[in-house]
Amino acid sequence: MPPPPVLQRRAEFLRVARDGRKIAMPGLVLQALTRDDTRVVRVGYTATRKLGGAVMRNRAKRRLREAARLLLSNPPETGADLVLVGRGTTANRAFRALLQDLAEALRRAGVA
Repeated sequence: MPPPPVLQRRAEFLRVARDGRKIAMPGLVLQALTRDDTRVVRVGYTATRKLGGAVMRNRAKRRLREAARLLLSNPPETGADLVLVGRGTTANRAFRALLQDLAEALRRAGVA
């Protein structure tokens, strides 16, 4: 399963943060902005320096990418832009719990 398309421009991240809905879970924060089209879901990943050094931030983003790939690729969801924000627990949280956090956040946002 290929990963979902990603948000690449800073303006896209800012638009989702400004206009979207924010759902906080123990392992991540989901920012979701629904669109009025049938294009596939695009996902952005971010982790702040509060998480630690580059190694911890990159580990958190890798785990978020894999969780999104598993939950959003089959069947592909449509009509939303998502930003997954790493939290202090993202890098070390049990992966099954991280998947459950993301699934619940997507359900609350009305994406999946």
